[in-house]
Amino acid sequence: MTGALLPPLVVVAGATATGKTALSLALAEALAGRGIPAEIISADSRQVYRGMDIGTAKVTPEERARVPHHGLDLVDPDRQFSAADFAAHASAALAGIADRGAVAILVGGTGFYLRTVACGLAVDELPWDAEVRAGVEAALASGGLPALVEELQSLAPTRAAVVDLHNPRRVVRALEIARLQGDVPLPQPRGYGRAVLWVGLSVELPVLRDRIRSRARAQFEAGLIDETRALVACFDASMPSFSGIGYAEARAVLEGRLAYDDAIAEDARRNLLFARRQATWFRREPDVHWLDSTLELPLAEASSRALGYLASLSQE
Repeated sequence: MTGALLPPLVVVAGATATGKTALSLALAEALAGRGIPAEIISADSRQVYRGMDIGTAKVTPEERARVPHHGLDLVDPDRQFSAADFAAHASAALAGIADRGAVAILVGGTGFYLRTVACGLAVDELPWDAEVRAGVEAALASGGLPALVEELQSLAPTRAAVVDLHNPRRVVRALEIARLQGDVPLPQPRGYGRAVLWVGLSVELPVLRDRIRSRARAQFEAGLIDETRALVACFDASMPSFSGIGYAEARAVLEGRLAYDDAIAEDARRNLLFARRQATWFRREPDVHWLDSTLELPLAEASSRALGYLASLSQE
């Protein structure tokens, strides 16, 4: 897609539980109130799975009715879904948004997905091989994640340094590439094709910790265990999607390996570690306008920046 065919793009980034979803909805509605239609593209690697709603904090049907959404419910939990798959979906969504004369709001905590779209990472140039992937996944099943991490660090230390080594899917993909290509750098970004506005949300650690704990308990009380029970009855629970935070703990309750309250505590603990890794990732992004959402949703500042950004595009 060229710049002329691309919609304006506002990226809402940040760690888990910082308020990205609420801000994206409020920003879209604030723009609509000024006669500027907006649509949201979710950049969350777990929200692409159908049926995984509570544990991924997916927007509700009511929220989707308020603002058009893309990037949700794309595949079943037993399907592989790569960054290249997301890039293809996002490209089609962006084309439709441009046709409708709307603004695209790309929101999520999966930094690689955000970068794939907003920076134009050439993920389609990365090698892939079904047999190699199957071999890596078999190694994960038999030897666990630490063995794969050790192999990745040996084969491709440069790549390993920028991969989330706690995420099985990221490690499997990185090791597949390393086995095929060695320790070569990622393809250079192509760029989005026009200016992009990056807005980031940050929260003071004590507040974030409380939010994460409250959300973990709320998700379990909202039926996360029942949601997980229904999923594992239909799909192979060994798939990487079921290792996600919340679902692994809910499965442990179902299988008698964790008590209810202990599962909530473990969910919160893993999410806090995840949030710290996300914060480290986003600190590498040079053009993010960081907004403090500790006290309130920073809608006014985000709206002001978005309107200024759109005004600058009108002069292109």
